[in-house]
Amino acid sequence: MAELAHPNPLKGIDPDLRALQEVRDAVAAAKAAQKVASAWSQATTDKVCKAMADAGVRAAADLARLAVEETGIGRVHYKVLKNLFGAEGTWESIKDERTVGFLSKDERTGVYEVGTPVGVVAGIIPTTNPTSTALFKAIISVKGRNAIVISPHPRAKRCIGETAEVMRRAIERAGGPPDLVVCLQNPTIESTGALMKHRDIAVILSTGGAGLVKAAYSSGKPAYGVGPGNVPCYVDRSAKLADAAEAVVASQSFDNATLCCSEQALVLDRPIADKFMGLMRARGAHVCSPDERKKLERYANVDGHMNPDIVGLDPWRVAESAGFHVPQATTVLLAYQDGVGPAHPLSIEILCPLLSVHVVDGWAEGCKVAKEILHYGGLGHTLAVHAQDNAVLDAFFLDKPANRIIVNGPSSMGAVGFSTHLMPSMSLGCGPQAGNITSENITARHLVNVKRVALPRRDWKELERRAHARAAELLGNKDGGAPRGSGLPGDPGLELGASARPLPAPPSPPSSTNWAGNPVFQAEGPVSTAPTKSAAASAPARPAPGAERAAPTATAATLQPKVGPAPKAFSAPRFTEYATHATHATHATHATGATHATGAGVGVARVAQQPSAPSKPAQSAPPARGAARGGPELGMSLSEGEIRTMMTHAGAGCPLGPCKGCPHHDATTSSCCA
Repeated sequence: MAELAHPNPLKGIDPDLRALQEVRDAVAAAKAAQKVASAWSQATTDKVCKAMADAGVRAAADLARLAVEETGIGRVHYKVLKNLFGAEGTWESIKDERTVGFLSKDERTGVYEVGTPVGVVAGIIPTTNPTSTALFKAIISVKGRNAIVISPHPRAKRCIGETAEVMRRAIERAGGPPDLVVCLQNPTIESTGALMKHRDIAVILSTGGAGLVKAAYSSGKPAYGVGPGNVPCYVDRSAKLADAAEAVVASQSFDNATLCCSEQALVLDRPIADKFMGLMRARGAHVCSPDERKKLERYANVDGHMNPDIVGLDPWRVAESAGFHVPQATTVLLAYQDGVGPAHPLSIEILCPLLSVHVVDGWAEGCKVAKEILHYGGLGHTLAVHAQDNAVLDAFFLDKPANRIIVNGPSSMGAVGFSTHLMPSMSLGCGPQAGNITSENITARHLVNVKRVALPRRDWKELERRAHARAAELLGNKDGGAPRGSGLPGDPGLELGASARPLPAPPSPPSSTNWAGNPVFQAEGPVSTAPTKSAAASAPARPAPGAERAAPTATAATLQPKVGPAPKAFSAPRFTEYATHATHATHATHATGATHATGAGVGVARVAQQPSAPSKPAQSAPPARGAARGGPELGMSLSEGEIRTMMTHAGAGCPLGPCKGCPHHDATTSSCCA
């Protein structure tokens, strides 16, 4: 990346602290960019991914040279092939795959699949395949509308950083936010751990040694970790030996066997062992003497682990480092081993063109040795077998603990999907037996969250009925009664619901008027209010000033309720009676001069003193249903006792109107102080 023009704010800070701060800044930038990408359509997503793949193809040669120059691992020609595969091969395999919106609709089953992004991905990149793996992980991440923060191996941080910059520029030219791909510039063990544990990281793509993969799975985040491979290659007596020799040499020459799926051990059927070794020598292989083998054992295996300095070296350089000489054109070193395990130092995974050789009697012993090799550092990864006998092939297919079995072809190119139709990938899952979450070749669909929409089965009701009947029969319920809540005939809940009382009507919405008093109270003087414009406009015309005697402003002390105290024992108000059934309680009030007043939608009895006026006879007929009080559809009348009860316990819910503005309403406790 180009240096920033402004001073680095982290300059002078402890390197470890600076690396941790870089992680926080990188994840924050990626998260913001991913939020933009999450709204993309499938067409926009594919446009950006194609731009990234095309840019990777254009930069394949430059990135290959830079990778070999920085790491000293592998061969430039094969690095170019890997970069083309990581960019173009990856895109070709996923370009037609839907990752946005509806992924599938099965109208027959009523199941739909909907794709959504997972978020920000943490991508851990190894030193063996730095640029190709970075291209691959960036493209599959963005295909799912995710962002990726790359933590490069410290020995390859420059070439990986440049690869990320190629991707960033391609995204920007395509109209997307470049921070969809962010690469840490100063990675450390601590910063990589902090990245994997960051709260905004959604998933981890970890490619590296067993320790790194274990750290990824221990981070508390979902992780796709790919473990090491110790790949046995069995050559049966039924194999086409010349084709098998060609495939093995080509696979070992592919970037000096730095792919973890390259062959590590030859397991040869005894009848064809010598002939096959001759064919290997004809293709440039060197068969080590016992003395050369011992030198290789001391150099290649350090305390039971592969010497990291041997990774990706040419065969002649491996020999020179071990203490003997071979021609520079040598394609692969072959060293016999008597068994598998700690006592046999070359039976471990060694990522260079060096193969241990094991001779067996028949395919059954070949199966046994192959399994031992897989269990010694390659469990769940890859197996190669060369045979024409279908019975032998079936035995290897069914019995071997390997999740990729490459038949009659080069293991390096076959397992990654270059020479086969396996899904092209630079990250190969090894399955639960190796502590991995998947046994598949990792690709874009592993970075898409799939939601599933399900409609009821067409035969669900009948299926449910039969299932309940069967359960009742097993429980000895011969009458087949339905359980509570099942909704089937005989459900006790349905019978209870049929006899239940109807629910009360829902409460009326709050009044929108600016009502400023409670008409059940009569003040000695008018209550002082400040009506709004709408209230003033709707109020009746007032007498001119001086037309009537001025009265003092009412206070809480001057306001007195006109009803007596509530009885100690009271019954709940009745809300289900028709108005004509409730009016008999108000006739006594009529006899003393009280009049009925109807509120908005609810009939009420106003117990306020009126000027003397002739009243209707007490025996006059009650008003017709709905005439005086709007009928049962609009409300009901309450008796005087009910009004007293409700006023006593009204609080903020007075039945005659809102309390706002009433001098008896205590706003601090929402209670009525009348």
